[in-house]
Amino acid sequence: MAESSFLTGDILHKIKQIEIHTRRLLRSALVGDSRSALKGTGFEFDQIRNYQFGDDVRFIDWNASARMNTLLVKQYTEERSRTILLAVDVSASNMLGSDNVLKRDTIAQIASVLALVTSIGKDRVGLILFAQNVELYIPPARGKNHVHTIMKQVFGYRTEGKRTNITAALKKLAQLKYKDALVFLISDFIDDAIDPAYVSCIAKRYDLVAIRCLDKREQKLPPIGFLPISDSETGEQLIIDTHHTSLKYIHGFLAERLVQQNKLFKRYGIRLLEVENNDSFIGAIIRFFRRRMRY
Repeated sequence: MAESSFLTGDILHKIKQIEIHTRRLLRSALVGDSRSALKGTGFEFDQIRNYQFGDDVRFIDWNASARMNTLLVKQYTEERSRTILLAVDVSASNMLGSDNVLKRDTIAQIASVLALVTSIGKDRVGLILFAQNVELYIPPARGKNHVHTIMKQVFGYRTEGKRTNITAALKKLAQLKYKDALVFLISDFIDDAIDPAYVSCIAKRYDLVAIRCLDKREQKLPPIGFLPISDSETGEQLIIDTHHTSLKYIHGFLAERLVQQNKLFKRYGIRLLEVENNDSFIGAIIRFFRRRMRY
């Protein structure tokens, strides 16, 4: 059973703190409107330049042309809005955390920062929450209240015992038809059955960025002897000997999954960002996003 609004005072405090921290980092960066120079009916005057064949004669500046003895036109800038889609993994495997920080919270922070920067840049942002299937879809929109709704959902949404299914998120993205959209797929990617056909489809249709969030203990366990472990997605339980050589095969299997995913992303030109749980990542995420969006 999933709860779509599991908000506590602690979660609301986290949302407030991440908003303050993100805005503080952005304040010195001077993130402004996303604008593109257009020859046509713009909203704001940009500059006067030499006339070029094909320019609209209505924008010829006759006074400036007479003074300079050459044909000049007025160029304007028009606000250009882009769509950002956040596909966020809320599966049970995100309940892991070895340093008092769950992967779920790290993933929620990443999504929240991206939503906040999008809002400040006056672009539209939408949300897809997925586990085994798509749990929730919020269409792209602008505004502070809209972004707060997204933040509350990524921090407060709960699922129990549901596996990671990247293909489910990709199928949902394939159904949407947003032009020039930038998609952030945020997950631990603990999924050995990602459909390459859908990866190819989404990579061609959108500007797709994968953000992989793993805990350090998922990649290497310390030699502490016998350790009971439980799969949060399947409920399967077993005891492993962390001193035993068989542990090398477990690490090797996990490493091979990462290698195969990396090859898949590279094959289709998908940028991959690695975020280790409990890392200081907010500044890096903001810098990457601004470069991608040309803010």
